[in-house]
Amino acid sequence: MTHQPDPLLPAPLLPGVLAIDAGNSKTDVALIGADGTVLGSARGGGFEPQKIGGAAAVAGLAPLVARAAAEAGHPAWHGVLTSHVSACLANADLPVEEEALRDALESHPWGASNTVVNDTFGLLRAGTDGPRGVAVVCGAGINCVGLLPDGRTARFPALGELTGDWGGGSGLAITSMWHAVRAEDGRGGPTALAPAIAGHFGLPSAVAVAEAVHLGHLPSTRLHEIVRVLFAVANAGDEVALGLIDRQADEIVRLAVVALGRLDLLDSPAPVVLGGGVLASRQPLLLDNLKARLAAAAPLAEPRVVIAPPVLGAALLGLDHLDAGAEAQARVREAYEGPRPVAA
Repeated sequence: MTHQPDPLLPAPLLPGVLAIDAGNSKTDVALIGADGTVLGSARGGGFEPQKIGGAAAVAGLAPLVARAAAEAGHPAWHGVLTSHVSACLANADLPVEEEALRDALESHPWGASNTVVNDTFGLLRAGTDGPRGVAVVCGAGINCVGLLPDGRTARFPALGELTGDWGGGSGLAITSMWHAVRAEDGRGGPTALAPAIAGHFGLPSAVAVAEAVHLGHLPSTRLHEIVRVLFAVANAGDEVALGLIDRQADEIVRLAVVALGRLDLLDSPAPVVLGGGVLASRQPLLLDNLKARLAAAAPLAEPRVVIAPPVLGAALLGLDHLDAGAEAQARVREAYEGPRPVAA
Protein backbone atom coordinates (compact mmCIF):
# COMPACT_ATOMS: atom_id res chain seq x y z
CA MET A 1 0.00 0.00 0.00
CA THR A 2 1.30 3.43 -0.94
CA HIS A 3 1.02 6.74 0.84
CA GLN A 4 1.51 9.84 -1.26
CA PRO A 5 3.91 12.61 -0.16
CA ASP A 6 2.61 15.27 2.19
CA PRO A 7 2.92 18.60 0.31
CA LEU A 8 3.48 20.37 3.63
CA LEU A 9 6.67 18.43 4.37
CA PRO A 10 10.04 20.00 3.50
CA ALA A 11 12.10 18.66 0.62
CA PRO A 12 13.98 15.47 1.49
CA LEU A 13 17.61 15.72 2.51
CA LEU A 14 18.71 12.91 0.19
CA PRO A 15 16.33 12.51 -2.77
CA GLY A 16 15.89 8.83 -3.49
CA VAL A 17 14.80 5.73 -1.62
CA LEU A 18 15.19 4.24 1.83
CA ALA A 19 15.02 0.54 0.99
CA ILE A 20 14.17 -1.80 3.86
CA ASP A 21 14.24 -5.58 3.68
CA ALA A 22 13.20 -6.89 7.08
CA GLY A 23 13.25 -10.66 7.33
CA ASN A 24 12.69 -13.15 10.11
CA SER A 25 16.41 -13.53 10.78
CA LYS A 26 17.98 -10.27 9.58
CA THR A 27 17.17 -6.76 8.41
CA ASP A 28 18.94 -4.68 5.77
CA VAL A 29 18.37 -0.99 5.13
CA ALA A 30 19.96 1.05 2.36
CA LEU A 31 19.79 4.65 1.25
CA ILE A 32 19.62 4.72 -2.54
CA GLY A 33 20.05 7.90 -4.55
CA ALA A 34 17.52 8.74 -7.23
CA ASP A 35 20.15 7.69 -9.77
CA GLY A 36 20.48 4.21 -8.22
CA THR A 37 23.69 4.90 -6.26
CA VAL A 38 23.94 3.17 -2.88
CA LEU A 39 24.69 5.98 -0.42
CA GLY A 40 24.67 4.08 2.87
CA SER A 41 23.55 0.80 4.39
CA ALA A 42 23.22 -1.08 7.66
CA ARG A 43 22.25 -4.55 8.87
CA GLY A 44 20.44 -5.67 12.02
CA GLY A 45 18.48 -8.54 13.50
CA GLY A 46 15.13 -10.05 12.61
CA PHE A 47 11.85 -8.19 12.25
CA GLU A 48 9.14 -9.65 14.49
CA PRO A 49 6.05 -7.44 14.73
CA GLN A 50 3.97 -10.50 15.57
CA LYS A 51 5.88 -10.75 18.87
CA ILE A 52 6.47 -7.14 19.91
CA GLY A 53 3.88 -5.21 17.91
CA GLY A 54 4.18 -3.26 14.69
CA ALA A 55 5.04 0.11 16.22
CA ALA A 56 7.84 -1.35 18.35
CA ALA A 57 9.20 -3.39 15.43
CA VAL A 58 9.30 -0.33 13.17
CA ALA A 59 10.87 1.76 15.95
CA GLY A 60 13.57 -0.90 16.17
CA LEU A 61 14.61 0.04 12.63
CA ALA A 62 15.60 3.55 13.72
CA PRO A 63 19.22 2.71 14.69
CA LEU A 64 19.75 1.06 11.30
CA VAL A 65 18.34 4.07 9.47
CA ALA A 66 20.62 6.33 11.53
CA ARG A 67 23.66 4.21 10.65
CA ALA A 68 22.81 4.27 6.95
CA ALA A 69 22.34 8.04 7.10
CA ALA A 70 25.69 8.44 8.85
CA GLU A 71 27.39 6.35 6.18
CA ALA A 72 25.77 8.63 3.60
CA GLY A 73 27.41 11.61 5.30
CA HIS A 74 24.60 12.76 7.56
CA PRO A 75 25.23 11.52 11.12
CA ALA A 76 22.82 14.08 12.58
CA TRP A 77 19.95 14.93 10.27
CA HIS A 78 16.66 16.69 10.79
CA GLY A 79 13.45 16.74 8.77
CA VAL A 80 12.62 14.25 6.03
CA LEU A 81 15.54 12.00 5.15
CA THR A 82 14.59 10.82 1.64
CA SER A 83 11.83 10.86 -0.96
CA HIS A 84 10.33 7.44 -0.46
CA VAL A 85 10.50 4.51 1.95
CA SER A 86 10.17 1.15 0.20
CA ALA A 87 9.69 -1.45 2.93
CA CYS A 88 9.53 -5.17 2.14
CA LEU A 89 8.68 -6.76 5.46
CA ALA A 90 8.42 -10.32 6.72
CA ASN A 91 5.31 -11.02 8.79
CA ALA A 92 3.34 -8.45 6.78
CA ASP A 93 1.25 -11.33 5.53
CA LEU A 94 -2.22 -9.78 5.46
CA PRO A 95 -3.30 -6.44 3.94
CA VAL A 96 -4.37 -5.23 7.37
CA GLU A 97 -0.87 -5.93 8.66
CA GLU A 98 0.69 -4.02 5.78
CA GLU A 99 -1.57 -1.07 6.55
CA ALA A 100 -0.70 -1.10 10.26
CA LEU A 101 3.02 -1.20 9.50
CA ARG A 102 2.68 1.61 6.97
CA ASP A 103 0.95 3.67 9.65
CA ALA A 104 3.84 2.90 12.01
CA LEU A 105 6.32 4.14 9.41
CA GLU A 106 4.35 7.39 9.20
CA SER A 107 5.48 8.30 12.71
CA HIS A 108 9.13 8.41 11.63
CA PRO A 109 10.57 11.21 9.43
CA TRP A 110 12.30 8.86 7.07
CA GLY A 111 10.43 9.38 3.81
CA ALA A 112 8.01 11.79 2.20
CA SER A 113 5.99 8.73 1.15
CA ASN A 114 5.91 5.12 2.28
CA THR A 115 5.11 1.76 0.73
CA VAL A 116 4.84 -1.48 2.69
CA VAL A 117 4.58 -4.90 1.06
CA ASN A 118 5.34 -8.43 2.11
CA ASP A 119 9.01 -9.24 1.56
CA THR A 120 8.16 -11.85 -1.08
CA PHE A 121 7.16 -9.02 -3.42
CA GLY A 122 10.70 -7.71 -3.05
CA LEU A 123 12.06 -11.08 -4.15
CA LEU A 124 9.73 -11.03 -7.16
CA ARG A 125 10.93 -7.57 -8.20
CA ALA A 126 14.58 -8.54 -7.77
CA GLY A 127 14.10 -11.46 -10.14
CA THR A 128 12.12 -9.72 -12.87
CA ASP A 129 12.24 -6.62 -15.05
CA GLY A 130 8.62 -5.76 -14.40
CA PRO A 131 5.43 -6.65 -12.53
CA ARG A 132 4.75 -10.05 -14.05
CA GLY A 133 5.50 -13.43 -12.56
CA VAL A 134 5.49 -15.51 -9.41
CA ALA A 135 7.98 -15.67 -6.56
CA VAL A 136 8.49 -18.32 -3.89
CA VAL A 137 10.65 -17.52 -0.89
CA CYS A 138 12.00 -20.43 1.11
CA GLY A 139 14.13 -18.96 3.86
CA ALA A 140 13.31 -19.11 7.55
CA GLY A 141 9.73 -19.68 6.43
CA ILE A 142 7.94 -20.15 3.13
CA ASN A 143 5.64 -17.88 1.12
CA CYS A 144 4.55 -17.19 -2.45
CA VAL A 145 3.16 -14.20 -4.33
CA GLY A 146 2.32 -13.41 -7.94
CA LEU A 147 1.76 -10.16 -9.78
CA LEU A 148 0.46 -8.94 -13.14
CA PRO A 149 0.96 -5.56 -14.85
CA ASP A 150 -2.71 -4.72 -14.29
CA GLY A 151 -2.17 -4.92 -10.54
CA ARG A 152 -3.78 -8.31 -9.93
CA THR A 153 -1.98 -10.37 -7.31
CA ALA A 154 -1.92 -13.92 -6.04
CA ARG A 155 -1.21 -14.31 -2.35
CA PHE A 156 -1.41 -16.81 0.48
CA PRO A 157 -2.05 -16.02 4.17
CA ALA A 158 1.33 -17.58 5.04
CA LEU A 159 0.57 -17.94 8.74
CA GLY A 160 2.39 -21.26 9.10
CA GLU A 161 0.70 -24.58 9.74
CA LEU A 162 -2.47 -22.70 10.73
CA THR A 163 -2.95 -21.84 7.04
CA GLY A 164 -1.53 -25.01 5.52
CA ASP A 165 2.11 -23.97 5.13
CA TRP A 166 5.10 -26.21 5.66
CA GLY A 167 8.81 -25.84 5.13
CA GLY A 168 11.48 -23.22 5.01
CA GLY A 169 14.44 -23.44 7.34
CA SER A 170 12.26 -23.58 10.44
CA GLY A 171 9.98 -26.29 9.12
CA LEU A 172 12.84 -28.39 7.79
CA ALA A 173 14.77 -28.11 11.06
CA ILE A 174 11.83 -28.97 13.33
CA THR A 175 10.72 -31.88 11.14
CA SER A 176 14.29 -33.19 11.04
CA MET A 177 14.33 -33.09 14.84
CA TRP A 178 10.96 -34.88 14.90
CA HIS A 179 12.33 -37.76 12.85
CA ALA A 180 15.65 -37.85 14.72
CA VAL A 181 14.10 -38.08 18.19
CA ARG A 182 11.57 -40.71 17.10
CA ALA A 183 14.37 -42.75 15.56
CA GLU A 184 16.17 -42.74 18.90
CA ASP A 185 13.20 -43.63 21.11
CA GLY A 186 11.75 -46.30 18.82
CA ARG A 187 8.59 -44.56 17.63
CA GLY A 188 10.06 -44.02 14.17
CA GLY A 189 12.30 -45.76 11.71
CA PRO A 190 16.08 -45.35 11.66
CA THR A 191 17.68 -42.24 10.15
CA ALA A 192 21.20 -40.88 10.08
CA LEU A 193 19.71 -37.52 11.04
CA ALA A 194 19.79 -38.53 14.72
CA PRO A 195 23.56 -38.98 15.15
CA ALA A 196 24.32 -36.21 12.66
CA ILE A 197 22.26 -33.63 14.54
CA ALA A 198 23.68 -34.74 17.89
CA GLY A 199 27.23 -34.56 16.53
CA HIS A 200 26.69 -31.13 15.01
CA PHE A 201 25.84 -29.67 18.41
CA GLY A 202 28.39 -31.76 20.32
CA LEU A 203 25.73 -33.54 22.36
CA PRO A 204 25.16 -37.27 22.93
CA SER A 205 21.76 -37.54 21.23
CA ALA A 206 19.02 -35.69 19.38
CA VAL A 207 16.94 -35.89 22.57
CA ALA A 208 19.76 -34.07 24.35
CA VAL A 209 19.59 -31.35 21.69
CA ALA A 210 15.85 -30.98 22.26
CA GLU A 211 16.35 -30.79 26.03
CA ALA A 212 19.12 -28.21 25.65
CA VAL A 213 16.83 -26.00 23.57
CA HIS A 214 13.95 -26.46 25.99
CA LEU A 215 16.09 -25.55 29.00
CA GLY A 216 17.66 -22.57 27.27
CA HIS A 217 21.16 -24.03 27.20
CA LEU A 218 21.10 -24.00 23.40
CA PRO A 219 19.56 -20.94 21.70
CA SER A 220 16.58 -21.94 19.61
CA THR A 221 17.93 -19.65 16.88
CA ARG A 222 20.65 -22.23 16.25
CA LEU A 223 18.14 -24.82 15.11
CA HIS A 224 18.36 -23.38 11.60
CA GLU A 225 21.83 -24.98 11.42
CA ILE A 226 20.06 -28.32 11.13
CA VAL A 227 19.16 -27.51 7.52
CA ARG A 228 22.83 -27.88 6.53
CA VAL A 229 22.94 -31.18 8.41
CA LEU A 230 19.80 -32.33 6.61
CA PHE A 231 21.32 -31.72 3.17
CA ALA A 232 24.56 -33.44 4.15
CA VAL A 233 22.69 -36.50 5.37
CA ALA A 234 20.48 -36.51 2.28
CA ASN A 235 23.49 -36.33 -0.01
CA ALA A 236 24.78 -39.44 1.74
CA GLY A 237 21.59 -41.24 0.73
CA ASP A 238 19.49 -41.26 3.91
CA GLU A 239 15.89 -42.02 2.90
CA VAL A 240 14.25 -39.90 5.61
CA ALA A 241 16.36 -36.87 4.75
CA LEU A 242 15.72 -37.35 1.05
CA GLY A 243 12.01 -37.57 1.78
CA LEU A 244 12.04 -34.21 3.56
CA ILE A 245 13.78 -32.53 0.64
CA ASP A 246 11.32 -34.14 -1.75
CA ARG A 247 8.46 -32.80 0.37
CA GLN A 248 9.98 -29.33 0.33
CA ALA A 249 10.32 -29.38 -3.46
CA ASP A 250 6.70 -30.47 -3.74
CA GLU A 251 5.52 -27.63 -1.45
CA ILE A 252 7.43 -25.01 -3.44
CA VAL A 253 6.02 -26.21 -6.75
CA ARG A 254 2.47 -26.46 -5.38
CA LEU A 255 2.63 -22.81 -4.31
CA ALA A 256 4.06 -21.67 -7.63
CA VAL A 257 1.59 -23.60 -9.77
CA VAL A 258 -1.44 -22.40 -7.81
CA ALA A 259 -0.23 -18.79 -8.07
CA LEU A 260 0.43 -19.16 -11.81
CA GLY A 261 -3.04 -20.58 -12.28
CA ARG A 262 -4.75 -17.79 -10.36
CA LEU A 263 -3.08 -15.24 -12.64
CA ASP A 264 -3.74 -17.19 -15.87
CA LEU A 265 -0.01 -17.61 -16.44
CA LEU A 266 0.08 -21.37 -16.99
CA ASP A 267 -0.35 -21.07 -20.76
CA SER A 268 2.42 -18.55 -21.45
CA PRO A 269 6.07 -18.16 -20.48
CA ALA A 270 6.30 -16.64 -17.00
CA PRO A 271 9.15 -16.27 -14.52
CA VAL A 272 9.06 -18.21 -11.28
CA VAL A 273 11.53 -16.46 -9.01
CA LEU A 274 13.09 -18.55 -6.25
CA GLY A 275 14.85 -17.06 -3.25
CA GLY A 276 15.47 -17.17 0.46
CA GLY A 277 18.35 -18.89 2.21
CA VAL A 278 17.26 -22.47 1.54
CA LEU A 279 16.86 -21.90 -2.20
CA ALA A 280 19.72 -19.42 -2.61
CA SER A 281 22.10 -22.10 -1.29
CA ARG A 282 21.42 -23.78 -4.66
CA GLN A 283 21.42 -27.33 -3.32
CA PRO A 284 21.12 -29.62 -6.38
CA LEU A 285 19.00 -32.16 -4.51
CA LEU A 286 16.33 -29.52 -3.98
CA LEU A 287 16.67 -27.46 -7.15
CA ASP A 288 16.82 -30.42 -9.54
CA ASN A 289 13.79 -31.96 -7.85
CA LEU A 290 11.64 -28.83 -7.98
CA LYS A 291 12.70 -28.01 -11.55
CA ALA A 292 11.55 -31.45 -12.67
CA ARG A 293 8.25 -31.08 -10.82
CA LEU A 294 7.71 -27.58 -12.20
CA ALA A 295 8.47 -28.69 -15.76
CA ALA A 296 5.81 -31.38 -15.46
CA ALA A 297 3.16 -29.18 -13.86
CA ALA A 298 3.86 -25.87 -15.64
CA PRO A 299 6.03 -26.51 -18.73
CA LEU A 300 6.22 -22.84 -19.74
CA ALA A 301 7.33 -21.60 -16.34
CA GLU A 302 10.84 -20.14 -16.22
CA PRO A 303 12.50 -20.86 -12.86
CA ARG A 304 15.28 -18.51 -11.79
CA VAL A 305 17.17 -18.21 -8.52
CA VAL A 306 17.92 -14.81 -7.02
CA ILE A 307 21.10 -14.79 -4.95
CA ALA A 308 21.50 -11.02 -4.59
CA PRO A 309 20.68 -9.49 -1.18
CA PRO A 310 16.88 -9.18 -0.82
CA VAL A 311 17.18 -5.44 -0.14
CA LEU A 312 17.79 -5.12 -3.88
CA GLY A 313 14.11 -5.84 -4.48
CA ALA A 314 13.03 -3.14 -2.04
CA ALA A 315 15.38 -0.68 -3.75
CA LEU A 316 14.02 -1.50 -7.21
CA LEU A 317 10.42 -1.13 -6.03
CA GLY A 318 11.31 2.23 -4.56
CA LEU A 319 12.95 3.39 -7.78
CA ASP A 320 9.86 2.22 -9.67
CA HIS A 321 7.78 4.44 -7.40
CA LEU A 322 10.00 7.40 -8.29
CA ASP A 323 9.94 6.55 -12.02
CA ALA A 324 13.73 6.54 -11.82
CA GLY A 325 14.27 4.70 -15.11
CA ALA A 326 16.33 1.81 -16.43
CA GLU A 327 19.74 3.39 -15.85
CA ALA A 328 19.10 3.83 -12.14
CA GLN A 329 17.81 0.28 -11.88
CA ALA A 330 20.88 -1.08 -13.63
CA ARG A 331 23.15 0.91 -11.32
CA VAL A 332 21.59 -0.45 -8.13
CA ARG A 333 21.59 -3.99 -9.54
CA GLU A 334 25.28 -3.72 -10.27
CA ALA A 335 25.93 -2.41 -6.76
CA TYR A 336 24.43 -5.56 -5.29
CA GLU A 337 26.25 -7.83 -7.75
CA GLY A 338 23.03 -9.03 -9.23
CA PRO A 339 22.60 -7.29 -12.58
CA ARG A 340 20.51 -10.20 -13.86
CA PRO A 341 18.75 -13.04 -12.05
CA VAL A 342 20.55 -16.39 -12.17
CA ALA A 343 18.82 -19.12 -14.16
CA ALA A 344 17.86 -22.06 -12.00
